[in-house]
Amino acid sequence: MKKIALTSLLTIAMASAAHASVNVMDGNPLYMPRAGHFYSETSLGSNSKTTESWALGESFGYGITDRFAIGLTTALAEHDSFDLFGWDGLSLGAAYRVLKNGHWVADLVGSYNVDGWLYAYDENADDGYFMEKELLNYTWKAGIRGGYTVARFTVAGHVMFSYENSESFNWNEDGAHRLAFGLDGQYVINRDWNLVAGIEYSGQIDDGVKNTGRLIGDFGINYNISSSSYVGAYVAGEMLHKTGDWKWNEGMGFGVKFGVDF
Repeated sequence: MKKIALTSLLTIAMASAAHASVNVMDGNPLYMPRAGHFYSETSLGSNSKTTESWALGESFGYGITDRFAIGLTTALAEHDSFDLFGWDGLSLGAAYRVLKNGHWVADLVGSYNVDGWLYAYDENADDGYFMEKELLNYTWKAGIRGGYTVARFTVAGHVMFSYENSESFNWNEDGAHRLAFGLDGQYVINRDWNLVAGIEYSGQIDDGVKNTGRLIGDFGINYNISSSSYVGAYVAGEMLHKTGDWKWNEGMGFGVKFGVDF
């Protein structure tokens, strides 16, 4: 079976759960759990090209101190109206707040990611696949994020470097090196409602590789159930740079999410 890359909006939907800032779970892109607190953010999002592909994602983490948190992100996904479905991706990450000076914060972040289908069932082939090598890649990520946050708004940026290969600890030149950078923001309308938006560019930076850029943007609205939980809805889209020209990927992605700090 060919390797299938499900371009779901899991990446976008889960991003805020991995971020860090004020200790309030309301969709803020710089959220950080307090020491001894858990967080959970669950999303259901469509593929950005077709509503026949969906991902149910979960990001779960724990604040070891007020400055250091660990987390796990994974998803159940389906493709082509359940012709293919299964366990899609696993990420183990950590964030350490190196700067907390008034309204300014900055974090060092990193993660180990198993990308692709850990388990997949192919309806057409009537067969299941568990940890098949051809369906998986392994990615190490490291970077920094930071921003400025006040009661009314938050502006945050991030830069991430990643290395991807077909084996977890294969560091030879066959791997792919990528760089991603982006901006995220939140505007608080009132104590119940806030708006969020983000944009990220990512691309491969290996010698001889051209036209691999990807630009993702999203916009959402969140409702605060309480100071420690919220529910939100979002839309998103992407542009690809494969042939020397930027082209808009067909359709728009959309989804909902629920976050809680406890």
